Amino acid sequence: MTQRPPDLIVVPAVMQQRLRLLGFDTQSMLRRAGLPADLFASGKARITTRQMFAVWDALAAMNPDPALGLRIGAEGATEHYDIASIAALHSPNFGEALQRLSRFKRLTCPEVIRIERGDGEVRVRFHWFLVEGHSPQLLTDGTFASVLELARRGTGTRVVPRRVELVRAHTSAQAAMLGAHFGCAPRFGAAADVIVFDEALLAQPFVTHNQDLLAVLLPGLEAALAAQTPAGSLLDQARAVLGRSLRGERPSIQTVAAELCVSTRTLQRRLEEAGTSYQRLLDEVRHQAARQLLEDTQLEAGEIAFVLGFEELNSFTRAFRGWEGTTPARWRTAQARAS
Repeated sequence: MTQRPPDLIVVPAVMQQRLRLLGFDTQSMLRRAGLPADLFASGKARITTRQMFAVWDALAAMNPDPALGLRIGAEGATEHYDIASIAALHSPNFGEALQRLSRFKRLTCPEVIRIERGDGEVRVRFHWFLVEGHSPQLLTDGTFASVLELARRGTGTRVVPRRVELVRAHTSAQAAMLGAHFGCAPRFGAAADVIVFDEALLAQPFVTHNQDLLAVLLPGLEAALAAQTPAGSLLDQARAVLGRSLRGERPSIQTVAAELCVSTRTLQRRLEEAGTSYQRLLDEVRHQAARQLLEDTQLEAGEIAFVLGFEELNSFTRAFRGWEGTTPARWRTAQARAS
């Protein structure tokens, strides 16, 4: 059974202070979000992802400023950073900053930061994996603004992304506001919210690099991650990532490791400890998915081969024969007769 991370997000006291500095009546905001008005009374609240989305929707409803998300993401003082952002800011360069942000973010919330490199660029996407749909626009603006601010503060230069891709529909007001902040014209109507940088920026040194601080922070952060993700659950999580990644491509071990916020070598070692390998795990997931698609859908074998990331039908047929001892078509016929 796949173990899912707890759907709890810690709202630190510094975030609550930040909202008050922006002029928000936090009690009214919480009531509008459908939460207890005294939730922040203890100084450190815990809410679910859906509740957190409701808070951002409440913020948008209470303040008509379309640039509010950008302000929240870009104007915060470094003392208001969460622990993952602190580790990122003091990294040697932007590439390591992104990796640390991705790795340690899950200590505070059920969010995955996907970092994809290719064609001279790096695409950064934030994925909330315990809810369906896209995050609130205000949250997306704040998140992208915070990543850009991390790059600018770290490098000490006015970094400009290659582009910002947004799911939302185009409006001239949004285009002007976002273009002015990011320094590039946003693209609307995208399949996902993504901020894209030049790949060369990954090697840009950080003027904020502090190795002594990292030496103090990192052991504790790594220990917290190890306690959060035992070997068995990592196997289950890798299986789950593969299951949702079979969408017309063969996910690489590097892609899966990045989504799980571990190194490729760590994932390989943990799979070996569990008595399997990446290829065997991929075959297992493909096998189960193939059975389900053949039994529950009307997709042709060639279409299923494509969904599972096989380059051609013959490769899928050979693999399926190895799993079931027969062809996909004959297996489907046998299942239909048995039912």
